[in-house]
Amino acid sequence: MKTAPTMKNGFFGYDASFMLDFVVVALLLIVPVQLYSVRAVKRRKWMLHRNLQLLLGITLLVAVVAFEVDTQFVHGGWEKIVNKNPDVPRLTVEQLQPIRTVLRIHLIFAISTPVLWATTLILAWRRFPNPPQPAPHSGTHKTLGWLSVLDIVATSVTGLWFYYVAFMR
Repeated sequence: MKTAPTMKNGFFGYDASFMLDFVVVALLLIVPVQLYSVRAVKRRKWMLHRNLQLLLGITLLVAVVAFEVDTQFVHGGWEKIVNKNPDVPRLTVEQLQPIRTVLRIHLIFAISTPVLWATTLILAWRRFPNPPQPAPHSGTHKTLGWLSVLDIVATSVTGLWFYYVAFMR
């Protein structure tokens, strides 16, 4: 008999945690919302773009903090989520090694994304008028914005890759 999902169990049916599954959903949703936000700029809806970016930034900050607290403090690390029962581990030490490599690749983007995104948001907050409209900072903001989009796409792709190799395969 299957038990109801708890914070220790994921809701996708794999042996992941609730927060890991929640982050997968966030990774799947963030890219379309980012692209919608970019479309808002093209349609000259700068306030919508600003509000979507602030909403995404705050939401991701809260999700990442909750995820890290859950992973590190509740579970004691991702390897303990993968091998919930230490007496009968799902994956051996040898099987975990390539997953560590995927995680390291993911962390390059997962760490750079909030730094780049925060820089983009803070500079925009300081250098654009309120209400937002094109300004001398627009060229720099566009470059930082596209770098942020590419970085979050890479974070999403590598995060989903990690989830796949760690929990689905």
